[in-house]
Amino acid sequence: MLHFVPALGRLLIAAIFLLSGVGKIAAPAATQGYIASTGLSFPLVAYLIAIVVEVGGGLLLVAGFHTRVVALALAAFTLATAITFHTAFGDQNQMIHFMKNLAIVGGLLQVAAFGAGSLSLDARRSRIGTPVLECGTELAMRR
Repeated sequence: MLHFVPALGRLLIAAIFLLSGVGKIAAPAATQGYIASTGLSFPLVAYLIAIVVEVGGGLLLVAGFHTRVVALALAAFTLATAITFHTAFGDQNQMIHFMKNLAIVGGLLQVAAFGAGSLSLDARRSRIGTPVLECGTELAMRR
C-alpha cells in the first residue's frame, strides 16, 4: 500500500535540483559570476557541470533510472557544493544552507542504500530481467 512513498521521496528530493538547474539556465551570467566569486577556476565549465548534474540527475532521480548511482553522484555534488559555497558559518543564512545540503546528502544516501522502490524504471527493468546496477559496482539479475 505504501509503494508510492519512495517515488514521492525521489520527486521531493529531485525538485530542489530541477528548480536550481532551471534557475541557473535562466541566469547564466549571474550564476557564473557567483561561481567565479568563490575563486573557482573555469566558471563556465563549473556552470555547465552544475546544469547537467542538477537537471539531468534530477530527471533521472524522478524516473528512478540508475537510481543508486544517480543518488550517489547527486550526494557527492551536493556535499561539494556545501563545502565550496556555504562555509561562511558566521553568516546564519550560509550555515542554514550548509546544514540543508547535509540533510539532502543524507536523504540521497538513503535512496542509494535502499533503491528507487517499485514505481521506478529500475524496478521495471529488474522485473523484465535486465541487469540493474547495485551501489555502483555489482550487477545483479533480479527475477
